[in-house]
Amino acid sequence: MSASRTGSISIRANTKNSPRRKRLLMRNLPLSLGFCLIFALSAGADDPSPPKTIDLWPGVAPGETGKIGEEKSEFKDGITRVSNVSKPTLTIFKPSPDKNTGACVVICPGGGYSILATSHEGEDVARWLNSIGVTGIMLKYRVPRRSGTSNEFPPPQALMDAQRAMSLVRSQAGELGIDPKRIGLLGFSAGGHLAAWESTNFDKRTYEPIDAVDKVSFRPDFTVLIYPAYLVKKGNAGLADEIKVGSQTPPTFLAHAGDDPVTVESSVQYYLALKRAGVPAELHVYSSGGHGYGMLPGKKPVSAWPQRLEEWMKSTGLLKAKS
Repeated sequence: MSASRTGSISIRANTKNSPRRKRLLMRNLPLSLGFCLIFALSAGADDPSPPKTIDLWPGVAPGETGKIGEEKSEFKDGITRVSNVSKPTLTIFKPSPDKNTGACVVICPGGGYSILATSHEGEDVARWLNSIGVTGIMLKYRVPRRSGTSNEFPPPQALMDAQRAMSLVRSQAGELGIDPKRIGLLGFSAGGHLAAWESTNFDKRTYEPIDAVDKVSFRPDFTVLIYPAYLVKKGNAGLADEIKVGSQTPPTFLAHAGDDPVTVESSVQYYLALKRAGVPAELHVYSSGGHGYGMLPGKKPVSAWPQRLEEWMKSTGLLKAKS
């Protein structure tokens, strides 16, 4: 009998076993099976619970105009792309109870406000957050732009969804086992724009309140922007009009690659605006890395942004033990 490298127990049969050896094997079999059971239970104790998906709105989401096609999900080149989202949801990934710090991050995948990259910019991020004791919640917000708002950029329905998501998560903090004062908002690319947009427009809802959830604050306690897009005007002439950085803008972590074709100025100018407003912020600009890497493995330093984010969260007290 030997322990394999995966932790399982293997019993090798030997056709030349003596009767005495066979009796020893049979006598030790219950012990071996018991060890297997204990190992399985102890291993499972560290596993996070399976994700749970809930509807963002109790009925039809506000601001709907026109119709879009049926929602579709496509997996290609290791990336899942979801399109035609008309029923926004939150998918909740909880860390194992022994790791739970009480911190929580709502994740906005990118996709140019046309699709959502829900794997490497959504679910994979949530699972990584779980590994450091943080509840990760992926927001599936409405894309693409609706007819009737095609000339409006950014699309208002996405902001409605982000505002509702923050209020809904905070309203269920007790049930989710999170600290209502340590709920952040993270976004990639267009999702980064959405996270910044929401983080700088928390003084007034963009839809009429529909229930008690909408009485709860939707201001993030902190913001994480990974290669955010669309934060600057054409020609990099300052921040976009809808991005209104002020003294109450949440503390922010930013990461961007210098060779990003979507332009690193989005992060740089947002950081400088935070600095002028007296808001704590940390900016990492890497020499190369391009755009859209998310949680995909890579050899370039830009792939280490999750480790830098963990360090920032520790240094700011966001990963303190749950009280």
